[in-house]
Amino acid sequence: MTLAINVEHRQGAFDLAVDLAIGSGLTALFGPSGSGKTTLVNLVAGLIRPDKGRIAFDGEVWVDAARRFVPPHRRRIGYVFQEGRLFPHMTVRGNLHYGARFAPRGEPGETLERVVDLLRIGPLLDRRPALLSGGEKQRVAFGRALMAKPRLLLMDEPLSALDNDLKTAILPDIERMRDEAGIPILYVSHSIEEVTRLATRVIVMDGGKTVAIGRPDEVLNVVPAATGALKAGSFLHAVVTGHSPEEGLTFAESRAGPLFLRATDIPVGAHIRAFVPTSEVVLATSLPEGISTLNRLKGTVEEIGDAGNVIMVSIDCNGDRVLAEITRRSAANLGLAQGMPINLLFKTVSITAEGIYRTS
Repeated sequence: MTLAINVEHRQGAFDLAVDLAIGSGLTALFGPSGSGKTTLVNLVAGLIRPDKGRIAFDGEVWVDAARRFVPPHRRRIGYVFQEGRLFPHMTVRGNLHYGARFAPRGEPGETLERVVDLLRIGPLLDRRPALLSGGEKQRVAFGRALMAKPRLLLMDEPLSALDNDLKTAILPDIERMRDEAGIPILYVSHSIEEVTRLATRVIVMDGGKTVAIGRPDEVLNVVPAATGALKAGSFLHAVVTGHSPEEGLTFAESRAGPLFLRATDIPVGAHIRAFVPTSEVVLATSLPEGISTLNRLKGTVEEIGDAGNVIMVSIDCNGDRVLAEITRRSAANLGLAQGMPINLLFKTVSITAEGIYRTS
């Protein structure tokens, strides 16, 4: 099943123009606030009609701006919003049965028992929404959407209203939906933690356009900076090995060697990804002495690319791909060539607290 989107739309002063093909699994729309993620999802849902273009799912045309527009209720889409939007006068069971009213008759799909088991909401069936926590409400909202037997599931930042503990608790439920529900999921988020854990494919958006498309490990070399712009960098996979509160440090072991991070409360043994901005990486053919930089890794030059006034160097660090941005003179002085060994140095403070993401 493929969702094909080729649309242009203006909303106030904001312009969106995308040409995408989205397949099975969980596809994450990722980017800073105002990048067009929710607008795109609402176009797919039929809540907004595009100015130009075409949207089709599994060969069925939903939108041809000039000739055809299938209304939302005929698209068989499940939509989960930031808030659960449950009916307050109904029990959880009633909300689930309400979703089932929209399922096509005579078609195999999710049963109440299956959804309840998938989302671990059996103990909640006789409660009303007022007696549910935020995470419980969202799990029920997921279930109500599945009970309608949708062909496509849209999720617009479904965890944004939850605290970190509730997010951690509900992520396994979304993973099970991704793996067992058997329908494509289009998932909006600006949380790298969610995207890296959940997505089988990522579409990075900025300014109403796509910046990058691919697997998380291929394209998550951009993240929202504090300004809302997209900042280039790379992820290192590591396992937390210890803490030194008196030094303000957390220690981790990456594929390329030991990491020294700002102090965190992530437990020893947890798997993390640490984001290293390209502009913070220093390259050296030999390790200097008498330097304050704690993070000193080894790698092999994989690619050398021209990026205008600078050179972008891709380095293989035992399976992690690290990008470094250097000047042309620096590249020439180092004599960079594909396949040569290289040392990477970056300060502990180069990795911000927001740039450390627990993955398990």
